[in-house]
Amino acid sequence: MTMTTIRTRFAPSPTGLLHIGGVRTALFSWAFARKHGGQFVLRIEDTDLERSTPESVAAILDGMNWIDLGHDEGPFYQMQRMDRYKEVLQQLLANGHAYLCYMSREELDALRAEQEARGEKPRYDRRWRPEAGKTLPAPPAGVQPVVRFKTPVEGVIGWDDAVKGRIEVSTTELDDLIIARPDGTPTYNFCVVVDDWDMGITHVIRGDDHVNNTPRQIVIYQALGAQVPVFAHLPMIHNDQGQKLSKRRDAVSVVEYERMGFLPEALLNYLARLGWGHGDDEFFTLDQFVEWFDLKDVSPSPSRFDREKLLWLNAQHMKAADPARLAGLVQRFLDDKGVDTRNGPALAQVVVLLRERVQTLLELADQAEYFYRPLDPTDEIVAKHLTPDDEARLQFFAEGAARLENWDQPTLAQFIKDFVKQQEVKMPLVGMPLRAKICGTLQTPSVDAVLALLGREEVLKRLAA
Repeated sequence: MTMTTIRTRFAPSPTGLLHIGGVRTALFSWAFARKHGGQFVLRIEDTDLERSTPESVAAILDGMNWIDLGHDEGPFYQMQRMDRYKEVLQQLLANGHAYLCYMSREELDALRAEQEARGEKPRYDRRWRPEAGKTLPAPPAGVQPVVRFKTPVEGVIGWDDAVKGRIEVSTTELDDLIIARPDGTPTYNFCVVVDDWDMGITHVIRGDDHVNNTPRQIVIYQALGAQVPVFAHLPMIHNDQGQKLSKRRDAVSVVEYERMGFLPEALLNYLARLGWGHGDDEFFTLDQFVEWFDLKDVSPSPSRFDREKLLWLNAQHMKAADPARLAGLVQRFLDDKGVDTRNGPALAQVVVLLRERVQTLLELADQAEYFYRPLDPTDEIVAKHLTPDDEARLQFFAEGAARLENWDQPTLAQFIKDFVKQQEVKMPLVGMPLRAKICGTLQTPSVDAVLALLGREEVLKRLAA
């Protein structure tokens, strides 16, 4: 593997559902690799045994399948790489870059309490760190040691972040990081370095909540003699109140957006615009995004999630989508509602008629329902638009419609126009009762188009009901 090949990765932890912030990270990582003819790697960081679950792994993979970015390699699982981590741990212990620490949890808690009482920043005091001329105590019986990384005590760790610019951290701010727990399982910052090194990752694109991890990881790269990748830390996504997205307050899982009837390409289009832009372009395809994307155009400032803008984009993508594909997606929502579409108009035709009026697949399914089964109008609609006079007029309408030679939209449009004139009323006194009687709602497209699509037999049956 040569470092000239661009390789990025998305490495979620399976401790819950796939977060939309993670989706944006995956999107930017994927687009950067595609832009430069590189590879995009999927890795599952499942070493947190207390919180990682098979259900969360499945949820992440389902979410990745739904957004359909497509990874070139993986998914790789950290728990399947334990032998490799132990090999590198032994290497660091052997060359003096790591050491065994026998300090107990109780001792560490007591030390931190003392430091806080003195107004000091709580940190490990390196009492088990081997140094020239230092005598270490004998290892206490029955205590399983952790492995700590020997962080340099002097100097500055710096990197040129592809989003945030130059960042420097004094080594005095860093502790001797635990890289393996008492049971021998390696910790996050260590595993990440070994994984990215072994997998030839050239660019680490991730959320800026990882900025504090970066100097800790850089010193491990240097100790291993590995090439340090380019880091790009993406700004956080806030809600419309300027607060960090919360599972309690906000829709943060891609599963929720799928259930609400959003198209994956619309969600990706919107997430691309959170912290990145290409002039005034709002609506674009993934291919266009890849063509335009550059890390230098990513803003270092947090962005706000605007649900109304997402809804608008979803509506645009629905209008542009293939009707057959859209019908297949809407069918799932109709199935959930118990609507049988086999004995009605082709769902793709219904979708084309309705999609100009809706913003989500869920709304589209709700409006498509009356094409496949009669809906009862509300008492309010009945009182206002289905009075005895309205019912009598609809009976005359049905008698005339039954005699029509053709049943298509132009014929029906002319028939309705002539009927309104004949009855000496305004169009709403015919159109609204027709909608109420046939559809059970007043919110429909042009009534001639609805009647044409429903078909003569179904229309006359509903008018007679």
